[in-house]
Amino acid sequence: MFTYMNQMLVDALGPMGPLIVIGGLGVLLIVLTLPIMLKKAPEPFDKIKNQRVEHSTPKTQKLRNGGKGGASDKLQKFSTFLEPQNADEMSASRLKMHRAGYRAKNAVQLFHFAQLTLGMGLLLLGVVYTLYAQSQAEVTTQMMVMCTIGPGAAGYYLPQYWVQRRMQERQEEIISGFPDALDMMLVCVEAGQSLDQSIMRVAKESRSGYPALADEFDTVANEVKAGKERVAVLKDMSDRVGIPDVSSFVTTLVQSATFGTSISEALRVYSAEMRDKRVLRAEEKANTLPTKLTLGTMLFTVPPLMIILIGPSVHGISKTLNGG
Repeated sequence: MFTYMNQMLVDALGPMGPLIVIGGLGVLLIVLTLPIMLKKAPEPFDKIKNQRVEHSTPKTQKLRNGGKGGASDKLQKFSTFLEPQNADEMSASRLKMHRAGYRAKNAVQLFHFAQLTLGMGLLLLGVVYTLYAQSQAEVTTQMMVMCTIGPGAAGYYLPQYWVQRRMQERQEEIISGFPDALDMMLVCVEAGQSLDQSIMRVAKESRSGYPALADEFDTVANEVKAGKERVAVLKDMSDRVGIPDVSSFVTTLVQSATFGTSISEALRVYSAEMRDKRVLRAEEKANTLPTKLTLGTMLFTVPPLMIILIGPSVHGISKTLNGG
């Protein structure tokens, strides 16, 4: 019976007929089980929150929804499927999104939603293209697997690549602007401003050149205004940014506040060290430049030079041999 069904599918859909049927059944089972998996039991605190929102004014409700008309609540319904259920994994995902500059409440859910939609969408496009190519000509199994799974894998890993690239660019921007920000903070402190006022001033002046660094200083200033302890705020900034220079700066300020030493003196020493590190980084890039140019020099300079030097001799030898 199984042999007859297999032969019937091969005759109807081609050599990959059984695989196509099995894949279609798998997609059907996923579609049928998704509502069960996404169904989430309401929590008591959520019920109280919904009751308060229902009695609030439309303007207040819009502000509570983040000004987006409840778009975050639509994804919140699928939170069991769009975000890690482990607390440690969820914290790591939020920290990664913060380092990439995505501070929205539903940033993790949007990230996993993008992975799901891009992966499934490109996978379906790959299946459609494979079926079309198979109808036009014979397609090998290896090519069929590559055209089907390749786009799906690319769509799944594209959000990860994007977030990783954004995080690296943001960290490089913070590293580039950090020495200038320290110099400005030192000037503000020596002019008589407090550390909190100097942080606010640096955030304002750094906005045009280094917006990522300005966002971090704004976050520090707002958390201190809200009443959070300054040491805890600085340590949170160190964890949130994930840059060794910022971690050392936070350690310097914490030690200065603990032992009662002068903040301006600590800033002067550390800002001088940051300037020296920036010069060393520039020298390191300049020293690696000849090594990077070696391949280009060998590809584009040596072959023409060899043709110019050896070409006449080769031409003379071939002419002599043909004349002989």
